Amino acid sequence: MFAIKLTLILLGALLYLLGTLGWLFWAGPELLNTGTTEALIYAFTGTCTWLLITFGLAINIIKKARPMADGGR
Repeated sequence: MFAIKLTLILLGALLYLLGTLGWLFWAGPELLNTGTTEALIYAFTGTCTWLLITFGLAINIIKKARPMADGGR
């Protein structure tokens, strides 16, 4: 059971890393270089989505590390 959880955690971390690198160094700059209004809206939407995923992941990690911090008994 531990091996499955570890595999899923590592796979999730790898997918997040690849998505982050792909957005920050390939898709995002390409959209900004295009310069059309539609491309800038896509770049803004993609950046907002990436930020929401990042903050959600950080909150999830914090809640898992401190499960009693939310007032539960």
